[in-house]
Amino acid sequence: MRISVNYQDNVLYLRLSGELDEHSATYARREADRLAEGYAGSDSAVFDLRDVSFMDSTGIGFLIGRYKKFRQFGVPTYLTNPTQSTDKILSMSGVYTLMPKI
Repeated sequence: MRISVNYQDNVLYLRLSGELDEHSATYARREADRLAEGYAGSDSAVFDLRDVSFMDSTGIGFLIGRYKKFRQFGVPTYLTNPTQSTDKILSMSGVYTLMPKI
């Protein structure tokens, strides 16, 4: 798992690459939480999922946890560019009710 960051117009973009599963979740959590704290004054945070090749329930937990972390700072979170398989998992799990797809 790799997280690339772009900050533009007071919006934090986090582009996730690789597998979002049990093996990568610890690193991804630590890095995303560090970014949430560092960009706490952002207007919003957008998780770009175009390069996520696999996601399981741990990945869903990761996203929900980051939603809660950003919410502590008053930063709304969104998802963009999910692959077809990731989109299906996120739709079925209800994640889009917390983190809308844009």
